[in-house]
Amino acid sequence: MPDLAAVFGAARVMVILRDLPVTETVRLAQQAWKLGIDIVEVPVRTPESVDALRATAQAARERGRIVGAGTVCTVEQVRQAAEAGAAFTVAPGLDLAVADAAAAHGLPHLPGVYTPTEAQRARDHGLRWLKAFPASSLGPQWFKAMAGPFPELRFVATGGVDAHNAGGFLAAGVRVVAVGSALSDPAQLELLAELAG
Repeated sequence: MPDLAAVFGAARVMVILRDLPVTETVRLAQQAWKLGIDIVEVPVRTPESVDALRATAQAARERGRIVGAGTVCTVEQVRQAAEAGAAFTVAPGLDLAVADAAAAHGLPHLPGVYTPTEAQRARDHGLRWLKAFPASSLGPQWFKAMAGPFPELRFVATGGVDAHNAGGFLAAGVRVVAVGSALSDPAQLELLAELAG
């Protein structure tokens, strides 16, 4: 399996730009990069969002950045993401066929998990980076507990995470926090920049 370690590097924050017009998606991605948030995810639930991914991936290439495709639930969406220029794929759940399709395209894949059983299945399939979703329901203590049986796994906390509660997840051992609407809230921008730094 292609490894997400090369994608995330030392990053602590990822921004999710969901269901926005193409120009707004690109604008917010550029704002994230200026804040020092290098990792951007654009979900691909609709044809318009695939266009947004394509435009954002082009803007990323021009700046030496990368963009991933989110909400990738089917093998066909993997193909669309690869053709649009995604550097990695993200899914809300664990579907090993989707993970395998991403690997076949050379794309690291971040599957969603909610239980130890799902985390173990993902690990046994060669997936070491997992998206815990929805993180706000799991809470920081879940990540501390998971570190015992699964010390080799790296978690991205997604769902209900913003600049105000992200620190608690990072302190609990989360490797990366994923934030959505926080980027559109001027009150959170400085906090996001601090977290990213």
